[in-house]
Amino acid sequence: MADSNDRMVYRRSSDSKWVNKKNGNSQASSVHDTQKDANASAREMLQNSGGGELTTKGKDGQIRSKDTIAPGNDPRSIKDTEH
Repeated sequence: MADSNDRMVYRRSSDSKWVNKKNGNSQASSVHDTQKDANASAREMLQNSGGGELTTKGKDGQIRSKDTIAPGNDPRSIKDTEH
């Protein structure tokens, strides 16, 4: 089950703007001219709301990256075994 704080950044086909949207919401939280700006906005919102997963899609609509924003729980985190 996805965390209610998770966000997605993707390119809107109607006007080629980049959207920062909280998963489960029907409207965008913010709209930007560049993917970089949309990602920065999504990261800041996640950091301010307790962390979560940021999924970024490329121009082709395919997932480009997934990042866990602190203090979220990274499912792939590996405990340090070296001392």
